[in-house]
Amino acid sequence: MKKLRTPPTTKTNVLGDSAMVEMNEALVLGSVRQHQLTRQAVALNVQLELEIAERQRAEDSLRISEVRYRRLFEAATDGLLLVDPVSGSITDANPFIARLSGHPLDQLIGMQLWKIGLLKDEAASREMFETLKRDRKVFYEDLALDTQSGRHLEVEVVANLYEENSNQIIQCNIRDITDRKRAEEILRRNEELFSTIIELAPVGVYVLDARFQLQQVNPNALPSFSNLHPLIGRDFSEVIHVLWPNPAADELVAVFRHTLETGEPYHSTEFIEQRRDIDIEEVYEWQIQRVILPTGENGVVCFFNNITERKNAEAAQRKLDVLTASNLKLKKEIVRRQAVEESLHQSQELQILLLEQSRKQEELLRDMSHRILSAQEEERKRISRELHDVISQNLIGINVSMDALSKGDLVAFSGNFRRKITEAQRIVESTVDRLHHFARELRPSMLDDLGLIPALQTLLERFMEETGIRSSLTAFAGIEESKADVLTVLYRIAQEALANVSQHAQANQVEISITTADGCIQMEIQDDGTGIEGPDKIFDAKIGRLGLLGMKERVEMVGGSFQIESLQGEGTVVRAVFSKPTA
Repeated sequence: MKKLRTPPTTKTNVLGDSAMVEMNEALVLGSVRQHQLTRQAVALNVQLELEIAERQRAEDSLRISEVRYRRLFEAATDGLLLVDPVSGSITDANPFIARLSGHPLDQLIGMQLWKIGLLKDEAASREMFETLKRDRKVFYEDLALDTQSGRHLEVEVVANLYEENSNQIIQCNIRDITDRKRAEEILRRNEELFSTIIELAPVGVYVLDARFQLQQVNPNALPSFSNLHPLIGRDFSEVIHVLWPNPAADELVAVFRHTLETGEPYHSTEFIEQRRDIDIEEVYEWQIQRVILPTGENGVVCFFNNITERKNAEAAQRKLDVLTASNLKLKKEIVRRQAVEESLHQSQELQILLLEQSRKQEELLRDMSHRILSAQEEERKRISRELHDVISQNLIGINVSMDALSKGDLVAFSGNFRRKITEAQRIVESTVDRLHHFARELRPSMLDDLGLIPALQTLLERFMEETGIRSSLTAFAGIEESKADVLTVLYRIAQEALANVSQHAQANQVEISITTADGCIQMEIQDDGTGIEGPDKIFDAKIGRLGLLGMKERVEMVGGSFQIESLQGEGTVVRAVFSKPTA
């Protein structure tokens, strides 16, 4: 069998193929590398573009931020200063600090910080800078700022040290706290005043705030809360439930809350309850009011008194009063029995004394009756004599004249006829006048027909004609509206008084006045005569002054009072007063 023969290969061809392979591999690797480099270049270009865009955005944001910061800087309602920490000069300032300090804005730039009146001197400014270097921050709670116009302000300053573009800068925030300081001072004074008033109150006082917590308790109130620790700041509902049993405590809390919410005050005259903390019944009187506390919020103030001791003392006093009353009643009974026994012992003497007094009264009544009867008899005699001596004689004269005229010859009497008639007429007129006089004395018709004032005027006119004594009358017209019995009494008093003046006073003048004041009517009859002898016995019937006694009786019969004032040589005043004029 024949073997196949393989054509021989040369070494040169073999080597050439390897080189080609290597060359091809190198070309492939170069292409890959170039592709990688291309991708890297593209990525770097994209990254560069992104960085450029990011930087642009950062610059835009920084520019916007700077604009916003500047706007905030310019519009801030606090004073803002930027200060160079090396030179201490102001590098920037906002308009508010310019208005606050009174320095124009352009003058502030470059000015030393302490020169604007914020720090007292350059040394203080340096001290602040040293503190800033150490602590990076300084806070002044209350600095004085003296403005360019001379105003004195209280300011709050916060200074910070920070870096800006590798440079250090100080920023000072300055806030005007003058009004706040004033308000705080007023609040402090109000709180002191409020606390002082509460502390010095003579009763127990405590204050609840808007959160229903005990805010203040004065010394007089502390004994009632002696078992509660702590007390200030404690919830009042909890305090009440510690002191009092639940039903009463719930009611008290409801009352306090109602006053706090509505402002309606509450007053309790007497609160009696068994205390839980000391197991003793106590009595209180208290009241609550809603007030505005110095902090400006609503609160409740309670004023109270522990009146337990007083109530116990009152109860003991009542028991003592009962015992005292019983003892006094017993003493009175003993005294009464002693008095009865004494009266029994003295009954005989008392009977004798009463009999003697009765006998004297009977004698006095008999004497007064005798005098009255005698006066009446004398008056009858006077009227009888007047009727006999005047009226009877006048009537007899008239009768004689009439008889002579009836029996005589008219011719013979013709010469005397007219004279006789005239004489008879005169006698008739005189008789009529005397009858009118008697009638007026008994009861003046003018008093009924015309009234009291005309009747008194007529009485005074006749009194002056008969006695020659000057007289006057002053009266108010309203007296005529009084009752008839009052008018009659007034007339009789005047009539009797004038009769006494004409008979006894030896006066030159009499004045009658009728006035009204304070709802009363008063008549006074005053003369300038010799007065009454023995004025202390004016109404003594035994010495014969029945006229005065009669006047007194007349006035008192119609509800009035009667007085006589008289001094020897200084005249007499007769006064009748009636409590009120009755129509």
